[in-house]
Amino acid sequence: MGHKEFESAPHNYWTRELKDPATLLKADLESGKLALDRSGDLPFLRGLLKELGIPVESQMLLFSTTSLQLRFINPRNPRALFFNEDVYLGYIPGGKIEIVSVDPEAGGIFYIFDIPRGDAPIRVERSGRCMNCHAAREIGRIPGLLVQSVIPGPSGGSLESFRQEETGHGIPFTDRYGGWYVTGDAGITNHWGNTIGRFVNGKIQRNPTPPGKLFSFAKYPVAHSDILTQMIHEHQVGFVNRTIQAAYEARKIRHEAGGLIGADASAALDSLASGLAQYILFADEEPLPAPVAGETGFKRAFAKERRADDRGRSLKDFDLRTRMFQRRCSYMIYSRVFQGLPSFFKQRVYRALGVALNTGAPKPEYAYLPAAEKREIREILKATLPDLPSGF
Repeated sequence: MGHKEFESAPHNYWTRELKDPATLLKADLESGKLALDRSGDLPFLRGLLKELGIPVESQMLLFSTTSLQLRFINPRNPRALFFNEDVYLGYIPGGKIEIVSVDPEAGGIFYIFDIPRGDAPIRVERSGRCMNCHAAREIGRIPGLLVQSVIPGPSGGSLESFRQEETGHGIPFTDRYGGWYVTGDAGITNHWGNTIGRFVNGKIQRNPTPPGKLFSFAKYPVAHSDILTQMIHEHQVGFVNRTIQAAYEARKIRHEAGGLIGADASAALDSLASGLAQYILFADEEPLPAPVAGETGFKRAFAKERRADDRGRSLKDFDLRTRMFQRRCSYMIYSRVFQGLPSFFKQRVYRALGVALNTGAPKPEYAYLPAAEKREIREILKATLPDLPSGF
């Protein structure tokens, strides 16, 4: 999309009525109708996370200065990120609360506000400054999510950056987690987490920075920054960005066609749907270089909204030996951002998934999915999604 094209018709980013979770909570938070614990930063944070349905166990810690609040962030005072399938919240000790709340039509909605002290009122600011990065060329100029991997220097600046225009589960582990603390990584050590860099003779020298050495976990709700949490976050960011991008492009195609979808517009929409279906089915997933255990509390919280068929099978069932999930179809298909896709386009994505999962006429690009796995995915989708096309 072109620069700031998302602001104009048919998208109307700034004037569209919003239905995202944070916007729906904003009035109650500002009016005091929603009374959260103000006895300290952590009690307030815990209460806010609970109201947004975000598990504290989703916590990830990063120390790269990749935020509006970069002056607060360093290896001794990392930024914490928490998330569910619709909302992403940032917290820095001594700083403000940052929220990216995903609206099913508009995409990412960005808020920032102070943690209140005493009886001070809460003023939740919808931030335009966030758009400088969160609607940049790197993510297709749509209001989306951003994950960066950089090598921080001793003074806080970035010495090197990776995968600048890429998000999702296809990122090699050798390009992940620069500027992030990573716990529970056991057998997966070929990443850039827990590292501060320094130039020595023109080359970057890695200096290990173990989690908890330069800061106290007591400043945060939980004592981990688990690798599984970060893997799930990476997958979701890729899913959300691709879905928002597809929604914007689909609206644009129909708008430019005057609402009448002819052969050319139909072919463009089918191509868009096919590309999204490939991500949903983990076509480019990076294999795990070693098994992952995963933090127990996060796995329990992640399974809380599990949708299962009558045989107890779900898209949230982990594998964690060579890949993330037993059945390679994203649980994010139930999320607001996907379910909020324009119906004329979402049905095309469903049809693309149906073609991909067809065991009678298998497509070569889905040969990585065994016939049994395809059948299981199809059966789970039919049992858990009410709006699939007839004959799926």
